[in-house]
Amino acid sequence: MPDIADKRLSSVDRAYGAIKDMVIAYRFKPGERINEVELAKRLEVSRTPLREALNRLVSEGFLSFIGGRGFFCREFKPREIYELYQLRAVLEVAAARMASEQATDEEVDELERFLDETGPDDGQRTSEEMVALDEAFHNHIMRFARNAEMRNLLNNLNDRIRFFRWIDMDSRRQRTQNEHRNILDAIRCREPERAAALMQGHIGRRLDEITSGIKEGYSRIYLSSAGID
Repeated sequence: MPDIADKRLSSVDRAYGAIKDMVIAYRFKPGERINEVELAKRLEVSRTPLREALNRLVSEGFLSFIGGRGFFCREFKPREIYELYQLRAVLEVAAARMASEQATDEEVDELERFLDETGPDDGQRTSEEMVALDEAFHNHIMRFARNAEMRNLLNNLNDRIRFFRWIDMDSRRQRTQNEHRNILDAIRCREPERAAALMQGHIGRRLDEITSGIKEGYSRIYLSSAGID
C-alpha cells in the first residue's frame, strides 16, 4: 500500500502535468496571476502539492513568481522566444552532425518509413498534430546523437515554444516535410556538415518573424477566450 509520501508525490506529479499542459496551450492569459485556491479546487489537490508543482514549473521556465504577489503565467516576449530558438538550433545542429556519424542504417531506414507513413500532408491534420509529427522527427535525430542531456534539454525547449510552433506550422507545412527529407538524406549519406547546414536553415528564425508570430499568438489567445473561432 502506498505511503503518505508516495501519495503526495503522485499529487504533485498530477498537478504538475495538468498545469504544464494548461500553460503550454495558454489556458491562462499571458501575465495572468494564477489563482491558487481556484486551481487547487479544479485539480482536486491540496495547496502543498500544488505549490510544489508551481515552483517546479517556475524552475523550468513555464511560470514566473513575484514575491508577495504569487505565480504568473509566462508572457510572450519576442527576444526570449528568439533566444529559445537560437538555443534549439545550437542543440539540433549539433545533433544532426552527430547523427550523421553515429546513426545506424537501420535507424535511418526506420525514420524514412516514418516520413513515408506520415506524409505528404493532405491538409486535414491540425497544427497541433503537425507539430507533434515534427517533434517526433527531431526527437529521432536527437536520439541518434546518443546524448541524454541534450535530449532532456531539447524536450524542455520544445515544451516552452510549442504554442508558437503551432502558429508557425500553418505557413510551413509542405516546406517542413521537404526539409526533413533533405536532412535525413544528408545523414544517410554521412555528410555531417550538410546535415548541420540544412538543420540550421530549417530551424533558423529572424527576430521579426518571431515578433510577427507573437502578435498572431495574442490574437488567437484572446479571440479564443471570447469564444471566436
